[in-house]
Amino acid sequence: MSQSVTPELRRWIIEQASAGCTPESVLKAMLDAGWNAGVAEAALERTLLEHLSTVSPGALAQAAPEVREAVQGVVGQGSAVPVIDTSGSPRRIDAGDRWVDVIAHVNHPRVVVLGNLLSAEECEAIIESAKPRLARSLTVQTATGGEELNPDRTSSGMFFARGQTPEVTAVEQRIARLVGWPMENGEGLQVLHYRPGAEYKPHYDYFDPNEAGTPTILKRGGQRVATLVMYLNEPARGGGTTFPDVGLEVAPVRGHAVFFSYDRPHPSTRTLHGGAPVLEGEKWVATKWLREREFS
Repeated sequence: MSQSVTPELRRWIIEQASAGCTPESVLKAMLDAGWNAGVAEAALERTLLEHLSTVSPGALAQAAPEVREAVQGVVGQGSAVPVIDTSGSPRRIDAGDRWVDVIAHVNHPRVVVLGNLLSAEECEAIIESAKPRLARSLTVQTATGGEELNPDRTSSGMFFARGQTPEVTAVEQRIARLVGWPMENGEGLQVLHYRPGAEYKPHYDYFDPNEAGTPTILKRGGQRVATLVMYLNEPARGGGTTFPDVGLEVAPVRGHAVFFSYDRPHPSTRTLHGGAPVLEGEKWVATKWLREREFS
């Protein structure tokens, strides 16, 4: 059954924000009442955006702190993010040492599928350099700022330091030019290996601001603001990168990549994504996360 956003619902959202309720609590109340998550998130963001447009900057500045937090918590200021310029619908983009193909792009979420980002030789060299250091993949534990084993992530992996090999350096320079973001703002390149049945269930790459360990994580370079997943080989079946909020799945093709950015740490970015199970063969990917500031 479809759900429509009524004037009554919009008034209720504004009333809750004005009463000092956090965006998270308003969204939870909507979900508890049976609203579809995607519909609820979109209604919450659009309503507060429209409401904010009717409030003068001076009036908002004079509002109670909890009101400003409730409104701006969803609307946010929108951080500057890395971007791939797809204006004019280019078929190819100059990445410095090679031309990269633009296969597809989506505006919301901000997703660009790229071809020919890496050569076959670069893919093979990165895999061979990574193999001796593979270990069971960990995820960031935002409750403490550390790392942990996560049953949702069943790959093995490793991290290169920035510029650790000639191939890694070339790829990092290419990415920096392609997305207009400093190399030093990138985390080290992570290589992941998925065997048959291995997957990474849907998740967000930004760090949850409500978790106790997030301030510790952010000291190393601020929030993550973009992700680039590069495919180093081709599994026979499965292993695509999925975006459940928009029904998108990107096939893993050697040398191709999928780039997406997120200007705030909130589900309204629609950047929920995952690595679908490998059904046959194996999958190798390299992931580059970009931060707001220099990553140390």
